[in-house]
Amino acid sequence: MIREYGWSDALQHAFSTYAARGFQPGRITVQQRGAWGVVAERGELVARISGRLAHEAMSAGYPAVGDWVAVEPPATDGPAVIHAVLPRRTAFVRKAAQTVADEQVVAANVDVALLVASLNADFNLRRLERYLAVAWQSGASPVVVLTKSDLAADPQAGVEEAESVAFGAPVLAVSAVTGEGLDDLAEYLRPRETAVLVGSSGVGKSSLVNALAGEALMSTAEIREADAHGRHTTTHRELIRLPSGALILDTPGMRELGLIDAEAGLSATFDDVEALAQNCRFVDCAHTNEPGCAVRAALEAGGLDAGRWRSYQKLRRELAFQERKEDRQARFEHRRRWIAVHKAARAHMKAKRDW
Repeated sequence: MIREYGWSDALQHAFSTYAARGFQPGRITVQQRGAWGVVAERGELVARISGRLAHEAMSAGYPAVGDWVAVEPPATDGPAVIHAVLPRRTAFVRKAAQTVADEQVVAANVDVALLVASLNADFNLRRLERYLAVAWQSGASPVVVLTKSDLAADPQAGVEEAESVAFGAPVLAVSAVTGEGLDDLAEYLRPRETAVLVGSSGVGKSSLVNALAGEALMSTAEIREADAHGRHTTTHRELIRLPSGALILDTPGMRELGLIDAEAGLSATFDDVEALAQNCRFVDCAHTNEPGCAVRAALEAGGLDAGRWRSYQKLRRELAFQERKEDRQARFEHRRRWIAVHKAARAHMKAKRDW
């Protein structure tokens, strides 16, 4: 059964140490608060994580949908126990918004990242650039999916807009209502490979899953007519096996998608901008008033869109801030450990004197 979910000989080899301890392999298919759904050889299981894993795991170490895990099946009717998470081949990671955790794994071991945007008033190129940066960083192959083409006056215009920022990523216009573009999308969904749907609320991710599955698997809701924004319908992450044998992971709409450790992804997304910067006269050009600045020349000539340049600068600042924050945290942790060691040494010396 787990072969149908992507289990391979390489994973079997990596699992050998856990097999020797009597554990079984499984893949996380559902993630909800305090509980995980796991597909294993014996079927679908409800699981919890072991106390040791809960104690040792950092925020990104907890099981995420798509993860392969070492599971102890239940002896009775209780839940299975997840003891370990196998190393991830790819991971779609975002900075957790307004939480203590630094990062959140949205999906693990993903082959294709379907970046979903709606061809309505909420279509936003700057948001798409952010999604592309995270997708390229994840290791998955991004595909831009523009939904609700049946409601757009000129879907091709939307495709061309998206193509202007989606260098190297295919752009498809689809409709879950009419079926337009679904055959083209299906070419990127292969048996035993995993695709993740990411996008804002109401862009039609759940409707797309239902159309691909040929049945209503996910609940949906209409967008608000007043502002074309969608209502949040998916409340958890779930990995679904389609009739074609492809695996697709639906996710709740993301109000924010903070960047974290996405240097390579940002460079891939803004390859055109960084190529221009390499032609500046000075290596440390700040692209403001320096002579021989290729970026300023492209902006003035119309070869570089001003909105795209501002987006690049904004995301660069965001990454730089995150790196400074991580450096401060690293220094704090080093100092805290040094103080703890120093206190322990003093306590040891005092105990020896008292003895």
